[in-house]
Amino acid sequence: MTVTLYGWGSMFGVPSPSPFVMKADIHLQMFGIPFDRAIADLEAVSKHKAPYMRDGDVLIEDSTFIRWHLEEKLGVDLDQGLTPEQCGTAWALENMLEHRLTPIIACERWLIDTNFERGPRLFFMGVPQEMRDAVMAQVRTDFAAAMRGAGHARHSRAEQMQLARADIAAAARILGDKPYFFGDAPSATDGAGFGVLESCNTRFFDSELPDLIAEHANLGAYLDRMRSRFFAEEHWPAMG
Repeated sequence: MTVTLYGWGSMFGVPSPSPFVMKADIHLQMFGIPFDRAIADLEAVSKHKAPYMRDGDVLIEDSTFIRWHLEEKLGVDLDQGLTPEQCGTAWALENMLEHRLTPIIACERWLIDTNFERGPRLFFMGVPQEMRDAVMAQVRTDFAAAMRGAGHARHSRAEQMQLARADIAAAARILGDKPYFFGDAPSATDGAGFGVLESCNTRFFDSELPDLIAEHANLGAYLDRMRSRFFAEEHWPAMG
């Protein structure tokens, strides 16, 4: 089986600039299969986002569909051992983090000028210089419209932080004093949870988000534990 995961490696003080790439990387490691990592080309895939994975001739886009594809193919359930109630809590936690907290992270990086200049601007270095400013401005305008359409950017930055504080506190309560979200071994939710919470935790950007993580000692210890287990070494190729 030739499996290649497409995304990006270390950037912005975290193992990947994308929480979803971190999630998929962790899941593939949990499956225990050999796989390669390659830099994503978003124009080469229909959804124009990463991560995506090639399993032989099969292309799978989106971190959740990558997990489901491999669970079905390998006959392995990353949530094996969880009770039905825990499975429900796991899915709810994953969706809270990915569909509310992740957009807040994105707004912090893309809509705050100083943060954009420090971080996402780097993604446009391959655009010819004479076109770069116009392309960046259009992408940011489109992103702001999408975030406003989804409701996230209709909140003030302070209101977004109130929501983030509640989400992060909920994750901390579910984690409690356990090594991983649902016990002594990581499950699928730990891939999603680490990806999003680690993205909050970086102090590369000017943001209140890492301070919200720091309010919960168990989250800091959890992120250290996950980082040591899954990202002790850099395996991603450098971006060209």
